[in-house]
Amino acid sequence: MPRDTAARTPARGTAPKGQPRPADAPTSFTVTEIALVLIAIGASIAVARIAEPFLVPVVMGILISYTLRPLVSALEGVRVPRFAAAALVITILVSLVGAAGYAIRDDVNDWVAELPAAARKLRHVVADSVRQAPGPVTNMKAAAEELDKAAAEASGKPVPAAEPAPKAGASAQFQDFIAHQSGQALGVVSELLVSLLLALFILSAGDTFRRKVAKLAGASLARRRVTIEVLNEIDAQIQAYMLTLLIANLLIALATWGALALLKLPNAGMLAAVTGVLHVVPYAGTVAAAVAVGVATFVETANVGEAIVAMMVIVSIAAAIGMGLATWMQGRTANMNPVAVFIGILFFGWLWGGWGLLLGVPILAVLKSIADRVEPMQPISEMLSP
Repeated sequence: MPRDTAARTPARGTAPKGQPRPADAPTSFTVTEIALVLIAIGASIAVARIAEPFLVPVVMGILISYTLRPLVSALEGVRVPRFAAAALVITILVSLVGAAGYAIRDDVNDWVAELPAAARKLRHVVADSVRQAPGPVTNMKAAAEELDKAAAEASGKPVPAAEPAPKAGASAQFQDFIAHQSGQALGVVSELLVSLLLALFILSAGDTFRRKVAKLAGASLARRRVTIEVLNEIDAQIQAYMLTLLIANLLIALATWGALALLKLPNAGMLAAVTGVLHVVPYAGTVAAAVAVGVATFVETANVGEAIVAMMVIVSIAAAIGMGLATWMQGRTANMNPVAVFIGILFFGWLWGGWGLLLGVPILAVLKSIADRVEPMQPISEMLSP
């Protein structure tokens, strides 16, 4: 190609001077722009991980406020002051949770009191199993000891005598674990209290926060209209998600109660309630509930097989309702890609632990609502869309 022709040829993704770029022309990015985007993403992730103690209560408080907004608005419609309505709704919510905990406290105490008996029975089962038929681990350990002796004899060194196994200190480790988990539980309670306090302030403010966000969007009427649409959709998405979560957890609790009653397991109601509450945390809650039911079944029957069957029943109920019905309902309401949602939950779980598993789906729904209406975020919208 002649030199003057090449100089007049526009680069890919651009248009000659004075002419508009075609709509379907690809957008080109320089290496510097891509590097800056990657650095910004990495810095945002690092800040979110470091600022977890601050961000988690804030996000949780906003989520609670969006969930309770219809109830507060209904009370305000019957001429109850906004602050009084918000305080009344949050007080009722805390009272219901406290009453539910108080109702099952005796069953929980009885279940915890049976844990030493469960550990004792499990120790006897393991000891009997080892005496009857050594497992693969025992055989491999014996083979390793024989190889050590053979190597010592071949080198002319004295055969090392078997040393008694040092004490593992399991009791001390368990006590440290309990102390650590108690501290974690106190931290969770404090974060919930801060979230409720923030939700009270947001609910009391009414539409003030929405008006300020719309004002910050710009002076253009179109920008403010788009901002209000995004806020309304976020409101609807969060409320639909919380309603779906409530329905799914109630169904899981009822199904678990019936299944454990058929298995003639005591404290079936308490275990069903615990299963429904734990399922609020995706995936990890199901595992914790299955372990709790398995321990309760083993304490009652001293049979490992029946405990495994009970655990499989809990996992099956959670898979059928939580991953089947609830996923279908959330897909209809949030209109998101299940694969992208699963990857997002894994990411937020890594980022914030249990709080990330709980808040991952609402954050993704909010992100998709914004990306659907913001042109530079269209790739994110495309990834989250079904």
